[in-house]
Amino acid sequence: MSGDTTSADSLLCPRYATGYQVKSQNGMRLVDVGKDYHFALVTSDEQHVPDGYTKVRVPIKNTICMTSLQLSNFTILDAHDVVKGLTGTKNLFNEDILRRVKDGRIVKIGMEGNFDTEMVLAANPQVIFISPSKRGGYDAIKETGITLVPHLGYQELDPLGQAEWIKFVGMFISKEQEANEVFAGIESRYNTLKEKAATATTRPTVLSGEMHYGNWHAVGGKNYLAQIFRDAGADYVINDEETSGENLEFEKMYSLAANADYWRILNSFPGEFSYEALKASEPRNELFKAFKERKVIYCNMKQTPYYEISPVQPDVLLKDFVAIFHPELIEPDYEPKYYKLLK
Repeated sequence: MSGDTTSADSLLCPRYATGYQVKSQNGMRLVDVGKDYHFALVTSDEQHVPDGYTKVRVPIKNTICMTSLQLSNFTILDAHDVVKGLTGTKNLFNEDILRRVKDGRIVKIGMEGNFDTEMVLAANPQVIFISPSKRGGYDAIKETGITLVPHLGYQELDPLGQAEWIKFVGMFISKEQEANEVFAGIESRYNTLKEKAATATTRPTVLSGEMHYGNWHAVGGKNYLAQIFRDAGADYVINDEETSGENLEFEKMYSLAANADYWRILNSFPGEFSYEALKASEPRNELFKAFKERKVIYCNMKQTPYYEISPVQPDVLLKDFVAIFHPELIEPDYEPKYYKLLK
């Protein structure tokens, strides 16, 4: 590890992310992920690793990403060369990644529970980044003997905590300095804008999600999206301790959000989404104040690289929301990247 590792290491210790910890010992990095996973990142095979730690020789040259959130870390660190496998390319926009899939530099390994072990081996990964809470199906991959490294960015409740996993990936590919610099920029822009939004004289209310198969899937009050709303100077209608999502009946959602000022929707709608389409999916949607006043905030995953890059752009997401909730705080010619008011 070149350069002043002490200052680099102090920067690598997460300040917002809660899913991993880092410490240095005898010229190696000891990385603890959650409670159950422990990795020793070594630069030579002779280094002796403490008991309970899995040795990983860094920098890794080949890996497989299981989620678009993981892929976003490699994209922002300009490290697509290391990515040799993906589960698929649905909702992927990045031209460099699509080119690599097309010419075979990146293979598609199939979906969880149905992985193509031959393709996994063809990617020749030193480690595979996984999301352990997903449906599973990792047994076939475990049998290959390849080191599985959990990437818990999806569990973070702080938008900066999710983005801070850039540093985690940076350690595996020896791009610590770049990761620290990229994250410092995100953090600075996010916190500056958050402070600005805190000066707003009003705080609108927001509801989120829509009806699917008879239930309204709403994110909990402790979810990172609820946190972005708060940081953007608005209040989310659900104020509980739930971290992920909860399925509510329409009546329950209506009682919470009938008079909410704004309504945020993210979906994959074929063609142009509209108020007519929103009403067609559930006629009672027109009863919400945000529908009547045409204050639906919308992002179409078929038209924007939302999942592919927004995890490392919480500052951009925040700016999109501030521009809607408090337009007077943002430059008038700002062009939103993800979310805009539905026409």
